[in-house]
Amino acid sequence: MDIDTYIRFIGALVFVLALIGLLTWLVRHFGLGGRIGSRNRGKSRIGVVELAPVDAKRRLVLVRRDDQEHLILLGASSELLVESGFAPPGGAETMAEADQEDRS
Repeated sequence: MDIDTYIRFIGALVFVLALIGLLTWLVRHFGLGGRIGSRNRGKSRIGVVELAPVDAKRRLVLVRRDDQEHLILLGASSELLVESGFAPPGGAETMAEADQEDRS
């Protein structure tokens, strides 16, 4: 084999590794799988109000169930209920409701 083949191989390897790195960054930055929506088109009883990343492995999730909200800390290997059973502030719009309005 001549040097031209080796250069093309190294160039292709660098290109593939760069694509893997870009994909990894996109998944970490925008989240894996995107939003999970309800299949029920009517008013759902449960929804994610807000997500806030704490660090690379943990995030705070504010979940609405009926007329109660729950603050949950999700980690790679554990979950922790931080606060539960408080009422949402007036006029708060959930991500699921905002998503449905965007589709309309």
